[in-house]
Amino acid sequence: MKNSKIWLSSPHMGGNEQKFVKEAFDTNWVAPLGPNVNGLELDLENYLGNESHVGALSSGTAAIHLGLILLGVQFGDEVICQSMTFSASANPIKYLGATPIFVDSEDETWNICPKALEEAIVDRIAKGMKPKAIIAVHLYGVPYQIEAIKAISDKYDIPVLEDSAEALGSSYKGQKCGTFGDIGVLSFNGNKIITTSGGGAIVTKSEVLKDKAVFYATQSRDDAPHYQHSEIGYNYRMSNICAGIGRGQMEVLDAHVQLRRDMNEFYVKLFQDIDVVSVFTVPNDHYFANYWLTAIVIESNVVKGIDREALRLAFEEANIESRPLWKPMHLQPIFEKYPFYGSNVAENLFKKGLCLPSGSNLTDGERERIKEVVINVFK
Repeated sequence: MKNSKIWLSSPHMGGNEQKFVKEAFDTNWVAPLGPNVNGLELDLENYLGNESHVGALSSGTAAIHLGLILLGVQFGDEVICQSMTFSASANPIKYLGATPIFVDSEDETWNICPKALEEAIVDRIAKGMKPKAIIAVHLYGVPYQIEAIKAISDKYDIPVLEDSAEALGSSYKGQKCGTFGDIGVLSFNGNKIITTSGGGAIVTKSEVLKDKAVFYATQSRDDAPHYQHSEIGYNYRMSNICAGIGRGQMEVLDAHVQLRRDMNEFYVKLFQDIDVVSVFTVPNDHYFANYWLTAIVIESNVVKGIDREALRLAFEEANIESRPLWKPMHLQPIFEKYPFYGSNVAENLFKKGLCLPSGSNLTDGERERIKEVVINVFK
């Protein structure tokens, strides 16, 4: 009999989600507004701190789209985007008819490289196109180089859209990710630290900006007794049902973060004596990572036939999901024609890197199955 599938990152319910969902049904709040939406926004604001204002939306992608609009991005503008990320970071740039400018990663956090970022800004300004915004991502829950990116943002007066889709629960020097940029973005997709089945949130520094985001997210309906619209709007608001799931998930967020961090430590110990493998961890104690996904880099050993694909296929044979790192955006067919600044850090990470099962609900038995595959490959 074939073993059950071990997933990369599956939803993990805490138990109280059904209570909030039932309340929504019992009170007939089955709509993209209601007490759960308000409650989830308040829960997130309290969790993030730093006087954050949160709008619950239908997805993290929607939050990036609205964030770019709030930052004034329009048709023909240029937006700098970290190349090593999921396509949802970059797609909204094209929604607006703007041009993505991709920037390489650095080795410590795998996130946007400050040196390449400044090189890109200087060159775009020299070409007469000052970028309108910078999209920086906390890859796999590890914060980017906060201070270096902020210094560049301030120097050239270019706002940062902080993509924290993978980083709820992560922090830098005690401050929560999602609160560093001019606009922050969260995701509650089914594979994230916590989930609303599908959903996301936009994080702003003022109530005025939050209200504007919510206005856009509800079809930009003007304050009138009839349906009147003076601006283009979107159907981006989170439903009260999904928000109910999120309220239950917020109760177990910190516990689930710790379980993900435990999985990272499991892999650190598993690979500690395998010299061709390095586990992705934070560079120093200023960084606190939720380790949404634990990732490794494998240096190929041609003699032994060991590389990233050998391990991935061995996992696949054992019915265990693993996945290469994000393929950089500047290598994607849809984006390869756009400018790229940097060297080959992101490209090399993609060639050698693998994401491992990291869910907060993995059992001891599943960890033993993972360990057995690793031992067999590297023995």
